[in-house]
Amino acid sequence: MTLLLHLSIFFTVLFISLPSSHSSSSNDKNALLQIKKALNNPPLLSSWNPQTDFCTTWTGVECTNGRVTALTISSGEISGQIPAQVGDLLELCTLDFSYLTHLTGNIPHTITKLKYLDLLRLKQTNLSGYIPEFISELKSVTFLDLSFNQFTGPIPGSLSQMPKLDAIQINDNKLTGSIPNSFGSFVGKVPNLYLFNNKLSGKVPESLSKYDFNAVDLSGNSFTGDGSMFFGRNKTTIRVDISRNMFEFDLSKVKFARSIVSLDLSHNKIFGKFPRELNKLRLEHFNVSYNHLCGKIPSGGLLQTFEPSAFSHNLCLCGTPLKAC
Repeated sequence: MTLLLHLSIFFTVLFISLPSSHSSSSNDKNALLQIKKALNNPPLLSSWNPQTDFCTTWTGVECTNGRVTALTISSGEISGQIPAQVGDLLELCTLDFSYLTHLTGNIPHTITKLKYLDLLRLKQTNLSGYIPEFISELKSVTFLDLSFNQFTGPIPGSLSQMPKLDAIQINDNKLTGSIPNSFGSFVGKVPNLYLFNNKLSGKVPESLSKYDFNAVDLSGNSFTGDGSMFFGRNKTTIRVDISRNMFEFDLSKVKFARSIVSLDLSHNKIFGKFPRELNKLRLEHFNVSYNHLCGKIPSGGLLQTFEPSAFSHNLCLCGTPLKAC
């Protein structure tokens, strides 16, 4: 009897101490209602009625086993800042606040509680300030999109410490400084780099030459020096755009991956002659205009299929589609 009594007490205490799924679900619902309140109860979230099932009827909310796993609020009249309560949705895998031009302020530190977050998209809002270093605490994020905002200051070097990143998309902001040296030592995958249309400058760290990027876009900045480290005959890079910078290197010494289909080197200070291997590439997009290139455009490939404007404003390029040499 004593043993049975002790076992009964043990299992009773264990049952009471175990968190119930109903309690966790209620916490998610309360967090969502707090988020709605913090955003001034916008019409976009009018379906967030506490009397209805938030998993099936609330706009932008997706659940798995009664827990909120995705929150998408986009393309609506939302004003205010990202509510701190997003960090209370502990099972969240997708957090997407996009196309909200009246959403202001900074990224709240509470998002670091979202240990299962896979996608973080805060795109085309009016968020500002520095991109915080603490984003690197989100070790499960594979896709980071902070594009088309008002972020200033440097690129956080800690982004290189996010082991699962497939893409760093921080283009179309007002970021300054150069690419962090830490980007030469990514701890996990080699992510696609979309850094275009910022106010970045300086030389690209030479250590990036060891990486086989799938896609790199640094266009519309003020980078200087040698930008050829993204190329290499044995790489599998598909797209490179370093246009509208101040890169300066000898094109004739560059070895190109056969995998490249999109190449934009325009509006730089690139010099030298065309390497013949360029006519072996299966290019779909190509532009080398506004540089200091000279010599004959190699024939026999796809280069002749592009408009003359793709070669214009160089020192002395000649041959089809330009004038004969």
